[in-house]
Amino acid sequence: MVSLPSVPTRVWQDEAVRSALADWDFGQVSRMVRQLVPLRQEDVAALTGLSQSYLSMLECGDRRLTDVSRVVQFLTGLGTPPDLVRLPLPGIGQTSDAAPARAAATTPATPPATVTPTAPDPVLPWTADRMLSALRLAHVADTGADRPAADANGPVSASATSEVAGTDASRPASGIALNSMIQRWDTEQAEPLRRATAGTRVSLELCGHLQGTLDELRVMDKGSGSGAVSDLARAHLALVVRVLERSTYDEVTGRKLAAVAADTATQAGWFAFDAGRPDAARAYMLAGLRAAHAAADDRLGAGALSYLAIHGYSSGDPRDAVRAAEAGRRRIARLDAPHLAATLLTRQARGHAAAGEGEAARRALGEAAELCARGRGEDDPHWLYWMNEGEIHGQSGSAHLALGNTARAVESFGHAIHAERNGERRTHGLFLSRAAQAHARAGDLDAACAVGEEAVAIAETVQSARLREHLRDLSADLRRGGSTRRSAVGSRVLTERIAALA
Repeated sequence: MVSLPSVPTRVWQDEAVRSALADWDFGQVSRMVRQLVPLRQEDVAALTGLSQSYLSMLECGDRRLTDVSRVVQFLTGLGTPPDLVRLPLPGIGQTSDAAPARAAATTPATPPATVTPTAPDPVLPWTADRMLSALRLAHVADTGADRPAADANGPVSASATSEVAGTDASRPASGIALNSMIQRWDTEQAEPLRRATAGTRVSLELCGHLQGTLDELRVMDKGSGSGAVSDLARAHLALVVRVLERSTYDEVTGRKLAAVAADTATQAGWFAFDAGRPDAARAYMLAGLRAAHAAADDRLGAGALSYLAIHGYSSGDPRDAVRAAEAGRRRIARLDAPHLAATLLTRQARGHAAAGEGEAARRALGEAAELCARGRGEDDPHWLYWMNEGEIHGQSGSAHLALGNTARAVESFGHAIHAERNGERRTHGLFLSRAAQAHARAGDLDAACAVGEEAVAIAETVQSARLREHLRDLSADLRRGGSTRRSAVGSRVLTERIAALA
């Protein structure tokens, strides 16, 4: 076995080295440590797990080391005394425990639980460490005042929660930042994902059990709404991340674990979005995109982008929805996945509609309908259960409603409501609420109230903040519309029922 070089104690007594550490100028630290020992860049790479090319850019000032998990990896690898750094480091000098921190760059580092995760810079290489950092960030971003600061599977300290609150760390950016994320996902090659620690070796059977738990949460969500499963998904993601960080696995198993993490993060993002937490949802979805990249699974990446598209046209910039959906479609173009492509097209259409681009929206919906009619393809993922003719009609209705074409919206929602929903009570309730809005905006308040009553009946049994929000929009439409005496009574009764849902 070839022994690694070490950094002698005298190096850390040098005032220039101490000053660079205090300034977090890690490029200067690397350069001075190499000169004082002396070491080659290849030696520092072997100690820290950073690539030699990255160290070269760091020392030249072309890169900055800002990711906390990677900072910990760098300083721990060099054997930096903890009292010289303004963040907690794992124990130094424990030979058996230090070995994992000095492993190859393909081994994810495990930062201390008390370190507050920061958003990884999308421009930097998409390493396994940054994937884990993004997953931890999403967990913290979804820790609000009404939530415990820790759970049994993934502790988040109270100090970490308070440090993140009120900062930009929990608010992932859109626009240019999203474009950068999409570009990196689309072009950067995934690094090997394997790990050797003192932890238990993970089997593919365990990966299957972890995936099975998530699939059960999906079934619960479609029938009962996200309020019933959001916290469970959050805890499940913490467990998956813990397995990724602290276990032993080969590359095949590592990719499978990353795929489970990607699927879980994206689904947790969807649950958070449906529960009315859009910022946390976005953090989960971006982390899911990184994990899908680490898993080298284009379908999961496209799935994360499809949910980011929903976030875009609902809570952010509708152009983000179009960009995300188009990127997902490009990446899966070589696959036989017509239902996944149709899903992306419906969400692209919603983005176009929200931006007032009627012709583009109608064109995307037409393509989606044609793909849906082909049936499931060999590469369509198992988790895509909702794509059918009713879904096409429902998304068409929402697009027409956004474009102000209420007659077409009423017609499309009518088809969607009468389609087979296969236990998807929340989706049925959403289409009912939007159909009621379409009737109200078309001036038919009697029909709006009749359909709205059905939607409220579902909302009273389904935990979905998004459905309640649609019903509040319906209340506003009812108040704006003129009415006969009969419809006025019906509107008042319905708005009172909607208000009671709060």
